[in-house]
This record gives sequence, C-alpha cells and structure tokens, in this order.
Amino acid sequence: MATEEENAGNVKRELEKVFDLALKATVPNETDVRPQIAACTAKFGDYQCNNAMGLWSKIKGKGTEFKGPQPVGQAIMKNLPPSEMIESCSVAGPGFVNVVLSKNWMAKNIQKMLVDGIETWAPKLRVKKAVVDFSSPNIAKEMHVGHLRSTIIGDSLARMLEFSNVEVLRRNHVGDWGTQFGMLIEYLFEKFPNSEDANETAIGELQEFYRRSKNRFDSDPAFKERAQQAVVRLQSGEPKYHEAWAQICEISRKEFDKVYKCLRVDLEEKGESFYNPYIPGVIDELSKQGLVEESQGARVIFIEGVNIPLIIVKSDGGFNYASTDLAALWYRLNEEKAEWIIYVTDVGQQLHFDMVFSAAKRAGWLSADDSTYPKASHVGFGLVLGEDGKRLRTRFSEVVRLVDLLDEAKNRSKAVLIERGKDKEWTEEELEQTAEAVGYGAAKYFDLKNNRLTNYMFSFDQMLNDKGNTAVYLLYAHARICSIIRKSGKDIEELKKTGSLVLDHADERALGLHLLHFSEVIEEALTNLLPNVVCEYLYNLSEYFTRFYSNCQVVGSAEETSRLLLCEATATVMRKCFHLLGIVPVYKI
Repeated sequence: MATEEENAGNVKRELEKVFDLALKATVPNETDVRPQIAACTAKFGDYQCNNAMGLWSKIKGKGTEFKGPQPVGQAIMKNLPPSEMIESCSVAGPGFVNVVLSKNWMAKNIQKMLVDGIETWAPKLRVKKAVVDFSSPNIAKEMHVGHLRSTIIGDSLARMLEFSNVEVLRRNHVGDWGTQFGMLIEYLFEKFPNSEDANETAIGELQEFYRRSKNRFDSDPAFKERAQQAVVRLQSGEPKYHEAWAQICEISRKEFDKVYKCLRVDLEEKGESFYNPYIPGVIDELSKQGLVEESQGARVIFIEGVNIPLIIVKSDGGFNYASTDLAALWYRLNEEKAEWIIYVTDVGQQLHFDMVFSAAKRAGWLSADDSTYPKASHVGFGLVLGEDGKRLRTRFSEVVRLVDLLDEAKNRSKAVLIERGKDKEWTEEELEQTAEAVGYGAAKYFDLKNNRLTNYMFSFDQMLNDKGNTAVYLLYAHARICSIIRKSGKDIEELKKTGSLVLDHADERALGLHLLHFSEVIEEALTNLLPNVVCEYLYNLSEYFTRFYSNCQVVGSAEETSRLLLCEATATVMRKCFHLLGIVPVYKI
C-alpha cells in the first residue's frame, strides 16, 4: 500500500486508504475486499464507496448480523476513521456511502500543489520501465496522415508514463528491411552507376523514386530478377548493397525528422533490421519449448481460438513480420528489461499482435494475466476520413502527406492571427511561434479528443474553430487566465507563499474539485491507454473555470488573493494537460 505522502494528489487513492480501514472493521473475516471508490455525478456527494451490495452478496447466509446492503453501508460509514479530508458522509439506496470532501482540505491540497509543483500529483504506477513502439513509417515512403495518429497517440502515452515516473523507451520500429529494398537498390545502381553521385538532391523525392522503381519491377522481368538477387546480396551482407541500403535509409530518416521536429516528438529508431540477428535464436528457443510446428512447408505456432496459425518461418525459409515482432518482443523483455510493451498501430493489426502476444504467453515471456507484469498491449486506432466519409486522400487519390497537412494547419492559424492584427502587435518570431503552437496543437487535439478506436472526419475549419472542444479554444482560455493574473499586477510566486486559498463560493468549490480529479484522470487514461480521457478532462476544466470567472469577481474583490491562486492552479493543470497531449501552450492572444 502506498504511503500517505506517495498518493497525496490522488483523492480516490486517499479515500481508498480510509475506506480500507472501515471495510476491515466492518467485515474482519473477509480478507479479499478492496475499496470501490468512484467520483460522484449525483448531488449527494463528491465521491462514493460502492462496496455494500457486493459485500452483502458475499456474507449473506454466513450468519451475519446484517439484514441487507443498506445496513452494511451504514456500518462502513460508522467504521470510518476520523479524516481531515472528509466533511460528511451519508448512505443512499442499497448502501452507497456518499462522501462530501472538506473544502478546507481541498483548498490546502491545491495550494500545496502550487508550492510543491504539479509533479506531486503524478499517478504512482506499479511499472518501472516501459517500451512505447509508435510512428514506425516505412523507409523510402513519405509519412502520411495515417502516421499522424500513431505518432501523436504514442507520444501522448509516452508523456503520461514519463510524468508518472516510468522510464520510457520510445521506439521507432521503422520498416527498413524486406524485399522492396531489392528493387530500390537495383534502381539506384541503374540511375547512378557511380555511387558517389547518388545523394539526396539527385535522388529527389523518395516517394517518386519508390514509385518509379516499383513500375520497373512490375513491368520488366529482367529488372525484377536483378532486384530479387539484390535482396539476397543485401541480406548476405555484401558491402556495396549494404551501403546503398544505408544511403536510402538515411535520406528517408531526414524526411521523417522534419515531421518529428514539427510535432516535437522524440523517438529512438530501432528498425526491423536491428532485430534480424536475434530471430534465429528466438525461433530456436520457441522450438525447444515445443511451440513450433511444421505446416505446409512453413514453421508455425498454433494459437488457441484462432483458425490460422502464426507463421514465423515462410515455406521458402524467409522470415516475416511475426519473426521480427517476436524477436523484438524477446529483446525488449530480456535485453531492455521492459515490464510493459505498448504497440501503437492501426486496428487492422489487432489480430496479428493478439497472436504474437498469445505465443509469448505460451512461451512464458509474458504474464498469463494482463493485470500483472510483464505484459504487452496493442493500442489500435481507426482511420482519418475526408469530408466524403472515405479515407483522407488528395484530389489525385493519393494519401495526404503529413508534412503538407501540418504546414496547412500552421498557415491557416497564422492567417487568422494576421487577420486579428497580431502582426502589428507582435514580433515576427512571436507570430511564427504562436501560429505553430496553435496550428500543430489544433491538429493533435482534433485527433486525440476522439476515442482512438473510432474513425474520424478531418476538417481544417472544425479543427481551427475558436469555439467548442478544440485546441484553439483551450489555448485561448489558458492565455486569458494568464492575462487575468498579469493584469492584477500581483507577483503570483509571492502569493503562493504568503496568500491562502479558500473555496467558499459554490463555483470555486466545483472548480477546485475538478482540479483535484487530475491525478485519477491521468491514471485512468493510462490504465485504458486512452488520451481522449485527458482531452475531455481539459475541456471540462475550461468550462468549470468559465463558470467560476463569470460568477466570482477576481481582480479587485475581497477574495482577490485566493481567486488569483485558483486561477494559477487552473493554468498549471491546463499546462500539464497540454504537455501530456504534446501541445505547446500560448500565454497571450
């Protein structure tokens, strides 16, 4: 059990400790009872303990003194130890124990966060080291709008884990190996007999280079044969072929890095080729355990409940995605010592990863029960659709390049700022930075606010709208709070030390309660691997603040100091939410 200090920012966890003592006193003979605490939506309280009904079904017929779930709830409430966090309790319905938090305790906790830092509200997880495998574009192909989802969902999950003091290995599992490299290398040799002439400028756009080499491969049998031989020579390690492969990878890498720089995403590349040396040993280990069988000339692992086997060595003796993914999983568990490995890819790969994880469980690599570590999780996501409801493409039926989409978002954002006369008030650098923060932030938030499993319709107009649940609205809301604090003329750092926060007005208290939900919301987002939970919390936070600001005068009021501290607490939590979503806050509008 965590100590009082460890979970100080997580109200739900703090209440669990108090109710754990009450439950032990109520049913001392029931040893496996865990407190069930949930935030309330009803008007009876702030939180609720929901154990009574489940407990009653366990103890009835065992000669218990209780006559139903209501008396069980009453007993739980009676056995609660004194706690400064609880103002009052009541029992409703079939034993629900409703808790009203002490507004003094709430205010003290928020002020403590302002002094000690938002990090004190970070969730405490049982995992120490995780791998997040995300983005993973293919070499020699441009990053398209589909890569936006994997890149920003993966980055957001990595940020939440890092905030929770987990060591995160951010892995870019690029597609840098496979039969397509034969045609690319052969085409490179054909176009540039002198390898020194083959540079980034000469090759030009890799996407076009890929397309031309593919056309040659499909239309010229002699070229196709040479390309197939090139794959063999590359895989056998011939220097000339390896150098050509490395050159193509490097050109691609530079293109990817432009996108990552725009998105402010950090990744360490360990592509498919990195795991090649480990594949034979991993297959050997699985074979020794009796998991690998022969089927139609291929070597496979049969998975219970799945009609098709997991092919790990093709009938021609070659390796495939499953071979690489098993080797990567083995490496991450055994060499990198990760306890949780998270894969962020489209939902179409769900079955593949389910089969890989099942094979790993059979091999004893992963815990059989996903509630314990080590474990692996697949984070699937849906498609980005155009306004016609079909997969987002250009007018020429090509996938939309990610770099073009980001440029457009930034340019539109800048145009709006210029329209509002900001080019006259700000320096060019300020204008550029704000356009980037708002444009890129809008693209990220428009994606992340959706449940990742669903498809969503892309629209620049909706994305850049300054009203409703958009990054533009939220960034402006944050800038407005900063403006209120600035206009007060007070030193907010000094107020944190000398002032005191109170939550006497109903709207102050409602805002304070929502701020205190922060830690459990981040924990929920991580438990279910759903960044949209953070987006929903952030949007609701801005709504609570608007209500507070409409009904509670801040500057010039008798409660000015307290209310400025509440403004600062809101801005602090908003900034941390932006950070966890990979969005750069703006401080003036």
